[in-house]
Formats: sequence, C-alpha cells, structure tokens
Amino acid sequence: MVSEMENGEADDQSGASAPRPANKRGAARLAAVQALYQMDVGGTTLDDVVAEFESFRLGREMDGDQYRDADFNWFKDLVSGVVRDQREIDPDIHDALLEGWPLSRIDTTLRAIMRAGVYELKNHTDVPTAVVIAEYLDVAHAFFEGEESKLVNGVLDRLARRFRENDNNPG
Repeated sequence: MVSEMENGEADDQSGASAPRPANKRGAARLAAVQALYQMDVGGTTLDDVVAEFESFRLGREMDGDQYRDADFNWFKDLVSGVVRDQREIDPDIHDALLEGWPLSRIDTTLRAIMRAGVYELKNHTDVPTAVVIAEYLDVAHAFFEGEESKLVNGVLDRLARRFRENDNNPG
C-alpha cells in the first residue's frame, strides 16, 4: 500500500516500478494520516491518539485488521508536528488550492494527507521531495480510487517548489 524509496530501501532487483510493501516510515505516514483524521473527526486529543496508536495499533491486530509495524518516532513527529504547526500549514494548503476551493471544503482524509505531506516537506528536508510526494500519493491511493490523488500531487508539488526552491527534483 504505502512504499518507501529513501536510500533504496525497497528497490526491486528487476528495475520494475511495481508498488512496494510499506516500510516502517511508510507505515508511520499512513498511521499519522489516520490519527490526524481521528483527531479532526472525533476530537481526540494529541496525547490520547498517540497513546492509542502506540498501545493498540502500530504493529498490532485490532478488530481483525493487522496494522503494519511503524517507526513510532516518525509517526509521533508527524502527528505532533502537524498539530503544532497547523496554523501555518493550513494557509499554505489553502493558497495552493484552486481558487474557490477553500480548505474547509476538502474531504477530511485529504486534509490530513496534505497536512502531513506539507509538514514533512517543510520540516524534513533530509527526505527527498520526490519521496515525500510519492509517499503521500501512495497514502491517497490507499483511501481513494478517483481524482483525489491528483489534488494531493498538485498541492504538494506547488508547495514543494515554494519551500524547497533549491531542490532540483520537486517530484
């Protein structure tokens, strides 16, 4: 579902670009989006959602679903960073959306995906831009089958060009 291309961690020996299994950072990204969604919809606090994912979800089975093992520190950084920086992240996303599409009009899951992606673009410059965008496109594909991934790609690409102007590989 979610892949990771950093440092060639999941390179296919045949050179094919088939979807690759999630590694711990990819799983952390997916879980972070789920946690941000849960906080947005259910009003769960940051501390409660982090504790829930650590104790009952990451790498565990819950209600018949097996959650992938994830990099807990990466997960916690993404979720807490989005919450901490949301007042800066949301206007960035709003500015990158087409005119007439306020962030409040965007699906809750898409908002969570874009918020996590923007946070990572701004705060984890050690992760290549193309990797960040590809990872969040994979997350979008995990939840949506339609055009939503194109919206994620467009917003993250526009913002990557703004935040990482010295990065020659925006995605």
